[in-house]
Amino acid sequence: MAVLMERHNSAGLTSGEAAQILAEEGPNELPSSGPRGNLRIALDVMREPMFLLLVACGAIYLLVGDMQEALMLLAFILFVMGITLYQERKTERALEALRDLSSPRALVIRDEVQKRIAGREVVRGDIVILAEGDRVPADALVLDCTNLSTDESLLTGESVAVRKRPGDASTPSVPPGGDDIPYVFSGSLVVSGQGIARVTATGKQSAIGRIGIALQEVSDEDSLLQQETGRLVRFLASVVMALCAVLIVTYGLTRGAWLDGVLAGLTLAMAVMPNELPVVLTIFLALGAWRLSRTQVLTRRSPVVETLGSATVLCVDKTGTLTQNRMTVTALHANGIFCPIGDFRNAPPPDIFHDLVEFSILASQRDPFDPMERAIKEFGEAYLAHTEHLHGDWSLEKEYPLSPALLAMSHVWRAPAGKEYVIAAKGAPEAVADLCHFNEQQQGEMMSAVTRMADDGLRILGVARSNFQQKGLPGEQHDFTFEFLGLVGLADPVRPTVAPALADCYRAGIRMVIITGDYTGTAKSIARQIGLKDLDQVITGQELDQMGETELSERIRTVNIFARVVPEQKLRLVQALKANGEIVAMTGDGVNDAPALKAAHIGIAMGGRGTDVAREASDMVLLDDDFASIVRAVKMGRRIFDNLKKAMAYLLAIHVPIAGMSLIPVFFNWPLLFMPIHIAFLHLIIDPACSIVYEVEPAEAEVMDRPPRDPNEPLFNRSVLFLSTLQGIGVLLVLLTVFGVCLGRGQGEYEARTLAFMTLIIANLGLMMTNRSWSATMGTLLKAPNSAQWWVTGGAVTFLTIVLNVPMAREVFRFGAVHPLDVAITLSAGIFSVIWFELFKVLYLRSHR
Repeated sequence: MAVLMERHNSAGLTSGEAAQILAEEGPNELPSSGPRGNLRIALDVMREPMFLLLVACGAIYLLVGDMQEALMLLAFILFVMGITLYQERKTERALEALRDLSSPRALVIRDEVQKRIAGREVVRGDIVILAEGDRVPADALVLDCTNLSTDESLLTGESVAVRKRPGDASTPSVPPGGDDIPYVFSGSLVVSGQGIARVTATGKQSAIGRIGIALQEVSDEDSLLQQETGRLVRFLASVVMALCAVLIVTYGLTRGAWLDGVLAGLTLAMAVMPNELPVVLTIFLALGAWRLSRTQVLTRRSPVVETLGSATVLCVDKTGTLTQNRMTVTALHANGIFCPIGDFRNAPPPDIFHDLVEFSILASQRDPFDPMERAIKEFGEAYLAHTEHLHGDWSLEKEYPLSPALLAMSHVWRAPAGKEYVIAAKGAPEAVADLCHFNEQQQGEMMSAVTRMADDGLRILGVARSNFQQKGLPGEQHDFTFEFLGLVGLADPVRPTVAPALADCYRAGIRMVIITGDYTGTAKSIARQIGLKDLDQVITGQELDQMGETELSERIRTVNIFARVVPEQKLRLVQALKANGEIVAMTGDGVNDAPALKAAHIGIAMGGRGTDVAREASDMVLLDDDFASIVRAVKMGRRIFDNLKKAMAYLLAIHVPIAGMSLIPVFFNWPLLFMPIHIAFLHLIIDPACSIVYEVEPAEAEVMDRPPRDPNEPLFNRSVLFLSTLQGIGVLLVLLTVFGVCLGRGQGEYEARTLAFMTLIIANLGLMMTNRSWSATMGTLLKAPNSAQWWVTGGAVTFLTIVLNVPMAREVFRFGAVHPLDVAITLSAGIFSVIWFELFKVLYLRSHR
């Protein structure tokens, strides 16, 4: 660094100049849009239809004097509010995490001396000093450097460090990515060398700042389930109000008892109002999120669990998502022999590669920070262990750094008792070939090997050696006589779980698209390794810039690889897919992925290697960075939607007879069947049946063998509405028959209510069981594991037995005495009311075999 300081003598800014610029342009941090306070978040929650329905149900229970049920609902409201506040507050931390990342501490020259200051105090025009391991505090023009390389993967997605070269004031501004660019960028990491740079952009003007602004402009969207729930709640509220009005008017006109009519209307509201709906939705999604957390998938927003089950396109960022975001030695080439590296500890490369690996280590730093040098050292120390090819006692005499004119570097070593220098060189194959003075034949042979390795997406280094016995070392690397040793191929390896997970995605009808900042060849190589379909078409970021929205909308339907893409383009691609009607899941781990993660229907961040920004902007986080976890999440999402459909079908079916038996007796001038206590008893069965029995129901066998559901398919489609309503009407007709026959035979109000209510309980349990599956028959379902079903059934039968046999309880419920014949009649009637649906399932199965 002292040499650099001597070559570039700059006094930097004065403290006064820096203070003036800081006052004019603001601190070196991202602007905040103003985080929402708890009150604002609470008001937003109160506007949710699910929340409003809970409040409405609680108010109705208060009006009818059912304090216990009202207090339970109010407690649930507070619980929902607390959970939502917690989750929303975490979302507000995304920009804070981005600001922290963009504002590390920095070493600058102020008032002609070096000062360590907070990153937020760096201003445009500051001279910053960069060394290996430093985080770059702001975008800056490199004025001078020695072997300077930075890791810009957070900004570009490219896992390999990029070289830097000096520039001057006339050098135009360029985006991150690519070698020999004379700019360093805020948030990137210095992996080798050192340099001096002048700050050109801070805060929101920097590359990372522009990502933050894009993240601010992306608004969250309600999930499809949330949108549908809102419509369903509004519809049901209208139906309930209309039925209550009809009942009150009819009761008042036919019997003249308007007050009793109002009470009857409120009882009907209690019977028909589906207060289970918001409870079921919340419980299903919350428990789904909890189940996913046990498989190392953290769900930050519960509704996205269901949305993932309907995903049609999965956009993945290569680095850190498909790959492990760490370089490894993948292939060696020496003396015309090519050797791919697998598990080299079980099958090590031949001894012919010893010299190649030995001198690739010698051409690297002793304690490297550069990912490629670190990979070479790790491989070499394992491969050459217990041999004479490791030289921990040698001393480094001189370094010849990379230069724009020669993309190779050399290290000069001397053994403790050695009389000559040993030189190790590595760098771009063409540069090393130049050092070795290759003829055309040698050049052609080497380039043939380079092409073969490059086709596999490898980063390739040439390695050479030399000896020097004179006293004074020469000034340039070309003054040595080098011997070419071979080529070392490195790659960021694919995660072993990716290929089978992708196969599962294709089986489930989910398309995968690779969106990466890496080069086309590397992206296609990774695509081949994981089994991606349709590899022929690739669109680069440069081509993307030249496309209009119409052309992009058409091309994006068939192209599965997008290479050399910058963050703004990732966001554009996600939005184009959404405009085509796709349900988009986006994975990523870097700062560059954050806007696209937030814009996608489902943003999935990597928890291990991912940045705070990516995690905070996402909907889900893979804690183990295992790509296969996405497939598990998809299966869970589909299972949740299927079970929600079953629970909603059951809810609709059971509410039809309850509503009918609350309303129809008024028109026939019959006694009312239900009072509030009967409704409360029914809820002891309905509530756990919805929230427990169906929630634990395992996934259907073919859940991952069918395409994603149509995004426009409602929770209640026509077939569900028709069949559920038909089930409910079947039960209603049986109940009317039992109730009417009993009253017609003069058995009395209490006896008629007893038989009708017993029939409804049996039918209720039958509906609960038959709706566990619309394909499997009840005989199959009885064998399928679902312990919750038996607990609910046993509890309902036990409680009903107590009510019917304890005189005091029987009086409260206004039931009559029960005889064995009554039990047989109600059991037969209850089973008969649902048995037709079992016959329908048998016929359906036969027709689809």
